[in-house]
Amino acid sequence: MRALLNGLYLASGVFAALFLALIGVSILVQIGGRALGFVVDATEFSGFCLAASTFLGLANALRHGTHVRVGLLVQALGERARRIVELVVCLIAAGVVGWLCWCAALYTRQTYDFCDISPGLIAAPLWIPQTGMTLGLAIMAVALLDDAWQHLRGATASYIANDQGALE
Repeated sequence: MRALLNGLYLASGVFAALFLALIGVSILVQIGGRALGFVVDATEFSGFCLAASTFLGLANALRHGTHVRVGLLVQALGERARRIVELVVCLIAAGVVGWLCWCAALYTRQTYDFCDISPGLIAAPLWIPQTGMTLGLAIMAVALLDDAWQHLRGATASYIANDQGALE
């Protein structure tokens, strides 16, 4: 199970990086198109890729300890109290992210049912970029539940084990 979850988080991070690269490619195509005398609208697709990259990168960033965390209160607590607070925070965060995922999934389904399209020059179905947001939120909820499980087991959560401590 651990290998499956780690693979899921890695794949999510790889897709986030791929969408970042696609932003660069779309901008280069737009620049090249202007130089050759034709207009390529990369603004919408860059925005879609940015949203997908942001949400798909959430779980991978959590697993590597790169989310910004303010630990002033938690650092002042004893080991047992800190573990309890971290567990509660993981569970609350998983609940909030799970609820956001549910709402995003409903919205994506509604967008699909109504055949909503983007308002720009290139009419793209909006459910396609919204799917990246929904998947990213789902994977983030799984990652938070995974870390909550690690706290319950008495193991070190990934975001603590991989904390880079750049701002300490």
